[in-house]
Amino acid sequence: MANAVPAKIGNVNSGSTRDDALFLKVFAGEVITSFDRASKTAGADMVRSISSGKSATFPVMGRVDAAYHAVGAEINGSAVNHNEKVITINDLLISSVFLSNIEEAKNHWDVRSAYSQEIGRALAFTKDKHILQTIGQASLVTTPNVTGGDTTSNITNTGIASATDATAANAMIDAIFAAAKELDANYVPSEGRKCFMRLEEYYKLANATNAVNVDFTGGANGGVASGKVMKIAGIELVPVPHFVDSNVTAVPDKGSATNGGSFPQAVNLSNFVALVSHPSAVGTVKLMDLAVEKEYDIRRQGTLMVAKYSMGHGVLRPEAAVGIKEA
Repeated sequence: MANAVPAKIGNVNSGSTRDDALFLKVFAGEVITSFDRASKTAGADMVRSISSGKSATFPVMGRVDAAYHAVGAEINGSAVNHNEKVITINDLLISSVFLSNIEEAKNHWDVRSAYSQEIGRALAFTKDKHILQTIGQASLVTTPNVTGGDTTSNITNTGIASATDATAANAMIDAIFAAAKELDANYVPSEGRKCFMRLEEYYKLANATNAVNVDFTGGANGGVASGKVMKIAGIELVPVPHFVDSNVTAVPDKGSATNGGSFPQAVNLSNFVALVSHPSAVGTVKLMDLAVEKEYDIRRQGTLMVAKYSMGHGVLRPEAAVGIKEA
């Protein structure tokens, strides 16, 4: 009796040497989807992709002055201050899981899907933290990028720490309006502004009658029923479960040591409860975009699944970021 010819559903046109060549796409899709869903900072930065190298340069230009012209005087042009910001990539960031054959065989549910989600989340959370910490760094800058440039002042409102929810919510609303005023004073565009905030402050706002519609059905700006509040002072509110720790001193949260032994995302944001910014505040240099790999290891009788990316973040326009503090 002849042997059966199995249908190799993972083999490309029955000609590939790998019987699982097609399975990787499913796994990759799950990781990328999980990464996108978990990320809270999409669109919060200016991204530049590079094909090689370790850094990218962002030009910075100051403002041009206006002056009255004297009759007969020669017009020579106005001086314009220039500078540049160099952003260096961090080391390769990975998230990996090794799944042994015997463990997978004994298990009664599909762990690969769950593992792929966790790999995606791990990278998304780290990216979010790095961007938020860089926004925090921008809010702490006191020296402008170019002579005559702008910086902002962080907003402190002790009422945010009140034990009374209504008082805390009102104080948070006042602080967001004050942050909007800071950005307006620096001519930061109103489009694209976001306020990343802790969950505690967000849900106090969602239950505040002066932040959402007073009826429980909700409206264009959210409501009690939905538990959401969309905007305050024209700024989109983004609740972040993994908001910045007060003092970031651990790896990988503080970035890698590639850049001359420094940790580019290390920052102390004690008492910060929210960060208001425009995408121009932070730059991201991307050398290797999110990618996934899966390889069966016959020597270890299992499959290694790896998700990875290589990128770096840095402050571009400090005048486009404002921190909100409770003390």
